[in-house]
Amino acid sequence: MVVCGFELPSRLKWLEASPEGRDWLRQLPCIIDACLQRWALRLDRPYRQSNVSLVFPATRTDGLSVVLKFQFPHSECTHEAEALRRWSGNGAVQLLDSDSALNALVLERCEPGEHLSRVKPDIALEVLTELLPRLWVDGGEPFVTLREKAASWTEDLPASWERAGRPFEVGLLDAALSALAVLPDSQGRQVLVHQDLHGDNVLRAAREPWLAIDPKPLVGEREFSLAPIVRSYEFGHSREHVTQRLDKLTSNLGLNRERARLWSLVQTLAWAFDGKRALKKHVETARWLWQA
Repeated sequence: MVVCGFELPSRLKWLEASPEGRDWLRQLPCIIDACLQRWALRLDRPYRQSNVSLVFPATRTDGLSVVLKFQFPHSECTHEAEALRRWSGNGAVQLLDSDSALNALVLERCEPGEHLSRVKPDIALEVLTELLPRLWVDGGEPFVTLREKAASWTEDLPASWERAGRPFEVGLLDAALSALAVLPDSQGRQVLVHQDLHGDNVLRAAREPWLAIDPKPLVGEREFSLAPIVRSYEFGHSREHVTQRLDKLTSNLGLNRERARLWSLVQTLAWAFDGKRALKKHVETARWLWQA
């Protein structure tokens, strides 16, 4: 499919399979045109790595290089602009402007833009250890809370497990559900959490050495924010690698290891389903965390 003269990135082709996705794709040319008019931008070829949003490098008439991001409407992206606004460029990419009606954001462009997943794992963990406390700002409205998200996982996990044909032992499912029964009501300090902070969502930049992008914001305790890093298989996918990341992050950041372990298990398993298919690496990671 061609959108405004550019081929739709292959990772977004899944949108063509649903009525909601097809409807959004049909609207995109008008949405893009409205944004180009509003912000006086010239687009370049979209980034190929996009999985949910259509993201373009763009140039303003004053010559500033920016990023124009169009979000396919879904629950996890609802308050991305507000999260970036709260961080105000401190450890994260700067939000330059946004239009909630069009689900469009104008962002600082990270240059040279190398992904943190490309560097050595020990260096990457040092970068993430430095970034995380800067992102732990006060949350509150309008963000979804970790308590609310946990309630939805409690309801959805058994159904996803059945739909996927019971792809792993019931004991692992029960371990996640048991954790969900006790963790939400015993949380510590509530902060804004980037719940998808893995190696491909941190980019090398000019203003700062590394900046976080693409938050799926929640308000919850700090231990939860380690989950996407603990399961980041780009930094090594084995029981030893997962345990080392958990131990190093909790020690360096002064966090409760057991709570971080359980939240990592829960979110990894909750994100382990793609329709009727279970993601093998996520299931393996959850199993290692169950036994860690």
